[in-house]
Amino acid sequence: MTSPVFPFTAVVGQDDLRHALTLCAVDPAVGGVLALGDRGTGKSTTVRGLAHLLARDGLDMPVVDLPLGASEDRVLGSLDIDRALRGEIAYAPGLLAAAHGGILYIDEVNLLDDYLVDLLLDVAASGVNTVERDGLSHTHPARFVLVGSGNPEEGELRPQLEDRFGLSTPVATIRDVGQRWEIVRRRMAFERDPEAFTAAWVEREDRLAARIRLAREQCVALEIGDDVLHAAVRICVDVGAVGHRAELVLVRAARAAAALAGRPAVTVHDLAAVAVAALRHRTPRTALEPATATAARVRIAAAAVLGRRVA
Repeated sequence: MTSPVFPFTAVVGQDDLRHALTLCAVDPAVGGVLALGDRGTGKSTTVRGLAHLLARDGLDMPVVDLPLGASEDRVLGSLDIDRALRGEIAYAPGLLAAAHGGILYIDEVNLLDDYLVDLLLDVAASGVNTVERDGLSHTHPARFVLVGSGNPEEGELRPQLEDRFGLSTPVATIRDVGQRWEIVRRRMAFERDPEAFTAAWVEREDRLAARIRLAREQCVALEIGDDVLHAAVRICVDVGAVGHRAELVLVRAARAAAALAGRPAVTVHDLAAVAVAALRHRTPRTALEPATATAARVRIAAAAVLGRRVA
């Protein structure tokens, strides 16, 4: 029996996380979401809620969990032992095969073993998983939305893996009394009667799913003018973004945002709206600067580009 899933649209707060996940649902090429912050803030609930929302509308994006201590065989796949005993050489799919076309979710991603990080980097770069061992040679596509969460106080994330996440958003404990009260109220209502609670949110879930479906269909056809591309490069240069993936993620996220809003073309305003999420983890900061310093620099750079545009 399938466990009930808390509705995505019923999650209180965490608007930045929900928006980032929605952009990746519109265009998986945005590259996934890194959500770092406090424990118990609904990160996994939000991820699973989105997957359930999409499945209701026929947009299947299953969530596959990658445990911290998973073996290489479990992640990559291995020789099918049962069939091997019958004299056959066959592939037994692993977690990467199961995640193809869906979401690969890693909780406490900053504590992931180095060997698993290396495996993920290889597959994320190529979009293909190749297994060669025990007389077996098998290759299959492995393209997925990578979503990671964790508490940065418990360990640093390797820069190579951090860069593989398209968007990044902090997830903090909500301090507003009213919002916290609403979180408790909704959760208790859901636990008391999941079917009734879910039914109350069906209309909102269906509306968002329809918006995502339409945005998916229109996304790749949206016009992206040279002025928008130039503005994206200008923002990345001004903040000192590391690597050239920055511009690509920024433009893809802006395109997804424009499609979600129903606009026929991407604007510089779309770039500015997603710039912090796309660039905060690609902008270097000194050891003495607070974590919020990079987001502030991105906002200033985006505002400057908007100002030049208006002028």
